[in-house]
Amino acid sequence: MDNAQARVEAAPYDERTRLIFCLFTACVAAALMVAFANSVLQDPDSWWQVKVGLDFLANRTFPTVDPYSYTFAGHPWIAKEWLGQVLLAIAYRAGGWNGVVTLIIATISLTVFLMGWFLSTWLKPIVAVTLAFVAAVAIGPIYTGRPHIFTFPIVIIWTAVLFRAAREERAPPSWLLVLVVLWANLHATFTLSFVIAAFAGLDLLTRTGLSKPALLAKWIAFGLLCPLVSLIHPYGVQAILATFAVAYGNEAVSLIVEWRPFNVQDYPLQEVVMLLALFGLLVSRLRIGWAKALFIVFTLHVFLAHVRFMYLFFLLVPLVIAMEVAQQFPSLSVTAWLVEKRDGLEEFAARRFYAICGTAAVLLIGAVAVLGSAYQLTPSPKTSASGALAFAESHHLSGNVLNSYDFGGTLIFHGIKTYIDGRTDQLFLGGFTKTEDDMGQSNGKPLLEAQLKKYAVDWALLAAGDKRIPFFEELGWKRAYSDEYALIYLPGA
Repeated sequence: MDNAQARVEAAPYDERTRLIFCLFTACVAAALMVAFANSVLQDPDSWWQVKVGLDFLANRTFPTVDPYSYTFAGHPWIAKEWLGQVLLAIAYRAGGWNGVVTLIIATISLTVFLMGWFLSTWLKPIVAVTLAFVAAVAIGPIYTGRPHIFTFPIVIIWTAVLFRAAREERAPPSWLLVLVVLWANLHATFTLSFVIAAFAGLDLLTRTGLSKPALLAKWIAFGLLCPLVSLIHPYGVQAILATFAVAYGNEAVSLIVEWRPFNVQDYPLQEVVMLLALFGLLVSRLRIGWAKALFIVFTLHVFLAHVRFMYLFFLLVPLVIAMEVAQQFPSLSVTAWLVEKRDGLEEFAARRFYAICGTAAVLLIGAVAVLGSAYQLTPSPKTSASGALAFAESHHLSGNVLNSYDFGGTLIFHGIKTYIDGRTDQLFLGGFTKTEDDMGQSNGKPLLEAQLKKYAVDWALLAAGDKRIPFFEELGWKRAYSDEYALIYLPGA
């Protein structure tokens, strides 16, 4: 048997080995996430995201006005991320908060698997899965129980397939348009699909120039179809307009942590990974072309401008440059790995592929079952105000509540109309959010007093660190309840 025939017969085993590498790394990521499962429920928005999904499942209607606050009741508001919220609600119905966390961990594991798989089409499997794992760890701060997590597998597939089509000078596969529709209904970041497609098109243009007008026409047609098919959404063009409203002129953006610029002191690990990546690009003298260089600059810019977009840099940059790395550094390429003799562990994994996959599936199902029965996860007490809400219920507190921002989600979840909550992408604007922030300043007492009167506030639910607490006491309000995380104030007699 000659070498060529031997390689053909060994090809299925090589694919299985790649698959085992990716599956193993995804399982490791899942195990790591399970160890820090509670961190997924730290975000106050998880409460209302689940509640919106539950209400949709109960009513089967798409809201057009705000039903959750009293300050902006009846104002235009759309559940533009309805599908992501429904997925969270289904998970909650199935397993409570454990179900939500399980779904999030599964999605992150799928992201790691897909990134490892696409990278390993160019790079050695060990290099590919290492990059995938490092990227997954680097974006850990944005792992929360919210719909944006569901877009990670989509953005991986979208970017990898488009840039590969550009490199191979092919038209974009039409099935990718289905991903745009799915992305548009899952989360408002779907407009990023247009931008990524444009960069992939630029990469094609740098390779072909104007020598293939028919191919360029197909790419242009694809680019025009992207925003068109994104209109396959219950709210149509309103979903796109709401997305742009966040990016331009939203007063709340600068006041919300995830929309703030990158801060080295808050994200030291991300700084180290980012600097090492840039150092490697510089010293390796990797040639990637101006279109891909511009794409890296873009992802870095949006990351530094708003930390919520850190995933664009860490997930997508390796995918975009992997083919150049493999070409210019052959020792790191999958081609070099394919000509190597499989070591004992790889041979074992390939020959017992189905048994290993079956065993892993059984173990994962068992682990999920044990986790669900042994450890009951709950959202952070910093956002749940469980003790304070139990007090409010037992003492029949009613009427309008002035709440700290981080308690807005739990109030919505428990059916209490909010003063403010995390839906500032569409509501609490026109100076409202800025006033909310100014009330916590040294001269904020007159503003607080005015708001209490304007909105006929009957009680206040405040976080323990709320800067307005002294003002309530100066205004004669009485502390009716307090614990480590929350306080309740009532008007003085």
